[in-house]
Amino acid sequence: MGSVVERTFAVLELLSTAPDGLSVSAIAEHLDMPASGTHRLLNQLVQSGYVSQDRTQGDYGLTMKAAAIGMSFLRRSKVVDIAQPVMDALAQSTHELVRLSVVDTNDLIWIGVAQGATMGLRYDPGEDQGVVAHLASSASGLVWLSTLPDDAALMRAAQQGFRIDTNGPNAPTGAGDLLQRLAETRARGFSMVVDCFMPGMNAMAAAIRHPDTDQSIGTLSVAGPSVRFVPERMEAHGAALMQAARELGKMAYASQFFRRALDPAAR
Repeated sequence: MGSVVERTFAVLELLSTAPDGLSVSAIAEHLDMPASGTHRLLNQLVQSGYVSQDRTQGDYGLTMKAAAIGMSFLRRSKVVDIAQPVMDALAQSTHELVRLSVVDTNDLIWIGVAQGATMGLRYDPGEDQGVVAHLASSASGLVWLSTLPDDAALMRAAQQGFRIDTNGPNAPTGAGDLLQRLAETRARGFSMVVDCFMPGMNAMAAAIRHPDTDQSIGTLSVAGPSVRFVPERMEAHGAALMQAARELGKMAYASQFFRRALDPAAR
């Protein structure tokens, strides 16, 4: 791994996935870094207050100071505040979980949620906020890839991998399978996945597009248990989902985050 900055952010990103902390050797092995250099970097992060060390086991973990940076930015960007009423309305009409994701460089990140299920089985992944979506298998990832040319979509999916360990039995098996799903998504106007991102969960998603350029700036998804949120129900909610996504696209200029993301001069 290259510069100190790259190594620092790699360590922080890794620790963000391990709330119980990790040992020096585990961090070094995962990031393919020398143990001695990893130890020095961790000590510097401890001194800066972004990482702490457990006194009993010696493992390292993120502090609330590190988490507060992201939370402060998200609050001040107003992205979720702007989207929440639209998400709440869609959750109430579908009676399922609604999630908002935003495009950030080459990633799609889940940042907002509204729960519409009030009884029975609920799909409620509390750990997904701030998580980078798996592009090939999630409904959000699939619809975002469908807004890109095929070669760009395949490149981004391949960089992540077409499958992850938690995928369901219907996850894409390779490039040809993914291209077929992208074509179906474009024709339908929104994505649908069945036992794909994870077993027992179905989802649908629509792209949030800039109203002037048609560029995708995020996605809006609805997900629920596969025994209840069957394809027929997803099809029935397609028009409402796409309308909600269009409403969010029109609100894009209300957030500095989207104004910066959509300004070619700022890239």
